[in-house]
Amino acid sequence: MDGLRTWDQYATRWAGLHGGVDPRSGSASVEHWLRMSYRIGRLLARIKVKPSLLTTAGLVCNALVVIVTAQHRFWPIVAAGLVVLSGIMDTLDGTVAVITNRVTRLGYVYDSVADRLGEAAWVAALWLIGAPGWLAVLVGGLAWLHEYLRARATAAGMAEIGIVTLGERPSRLILIVIGLVLSGVSGLVAIDLPAGTATIVAAVFVLLGVVGLIQLLGAVQTALTGPPRGYREPPQS
Repeated sequence: MDGLRTWDQYATRWAGLHGGVDPRSGSASVEHWLRMSYRIGRLLARIKVKPSLLTTAGLVCNALVVIVTAQHRFWPIVAAGLVVLSGIMDTLDGTVAVITNRVTRLGYVYDSVADRLGEAAWVAALWLIGAPGWLAVLVGGLAWLHEYLRARATAAGMAEIGIVTLGERPSRLILIVIGLVLSGVSGLVAIDLPAGTATIVAAVFVLLGVVGLIQLLGAVQTALTGPPRGYREPPQS
């Protein structure tokens, strides 16, 4: 035995860290993605790659997104590849931590901070391409508010996820990848097209952010207006 968690052990622990959502009984796409992450994570764990190193690698990829996007023309397409790579690193750091039983509170905080900094880089990329500054700030603000609300609600007693909304981080990652690719392609057609493309993508970001925030607010209200977690009615005499 190598001391690493089996797939079933990993899936059980993953469910415990994600509000009880069991990947073995969910959608096939989620299970396939997590099984692939598990296989890669086991390989990385065997060669002693630490979760924090993967988190840092993802953060570096997102920092490079800003530098690469600033080159304009087709370079946003390259930046989209960096965003995808950062998303893979973001998945694998948690995978390795669970497989090796190295899930720590410090690692959780570092991963969360890295995610927020990475998303700030995505917003900066949209602004560099040509999205209005106020719209870019609104995109970032809604993403931040979404995560802050969930964190505070969790501290107040809500289950870790509460609800999967349209404004979740995976949705934001997919949208920025699409936006960067479209901006890069349009930059090859005409010099003024990327700015309009980035503006449209940012507007879609805002729409998903608002809808997701409304969904999350509803879940928070439902979760926190009932009895406290663990509360039991006293026996009737």
